[in-house]
Amino acid sequence: MRQESTRAFKPEIITLQRCNGGVFTEENAMDLFEVVEKRRSIRKFKPKPVATKDLRKILETGRLAPSGGNRQPWYFIVVRQPETKKALADAANNQTFVADADAVIAALGDPAISRAKLPYTLSSTRLPYKQDPMIAVEHMILAATALGYGTCWIGAFNEKKVKKVLKIPKSLAVVALLPIGIPDEDPPQRPRKAFTEIFFKESFGTRLKL
Repeated sequence: MRQESTRAFKPEIITLQRCNGGVFTEENAMDLFEVVEKRRSIRKFKPKPVATKDLRKILETGRLAPSGGNRQPWYFIVVRQPETKKALADAANNQTFVADADAVIAALGDPAISRAKLPYTLSSTRLPYKQDPMIAVEHMILAATALGYGTCWIGAFNEKKVKKVLKIPKSLAVVALLPIGIPDEDPPQRPRKAFTEIFFKESFGTRLKL
């Protein structure tokens, strides 16, 4: 009879690093707050590939993302074939830059997993199969930024067309498309609402001042 291994499982350690002249080192790794500040929506990419080891790191951060009840109601399809990327760009309301990225990740949500019984009641507006995958996508966006790559969250697309292109089962929902590649532009930061406009103290309407 085959015996099960008694060795303790050792999770893979993922270190996010950024490019400094094409060389990734721990010394030039971005600080988390720097990553958040530097993130931009990139719509112009260079015709160069994302390193396989970097793509794995980016995907791994998505796998490690939190979800309600740890249900993880998601799947992700990584697309790199030019013809398929072109078809996705067409399905995304002809946003042609999608096809220019080296990789496009389709984030899917699974309603069946979300419907699994939880030990607590969700709010009436909570849709885990749509919201939880976006947490994973944001992890990937920040990881890609830390590694020196550009991304653009895509929510405008024809879901039926995307499903047909990627052969996605009818039972799943397409939540987002995420093109990833080497940026060929450096757009300025977009305006953001003032701190006191969106943060309140103790109850709605009382401005928070820190």
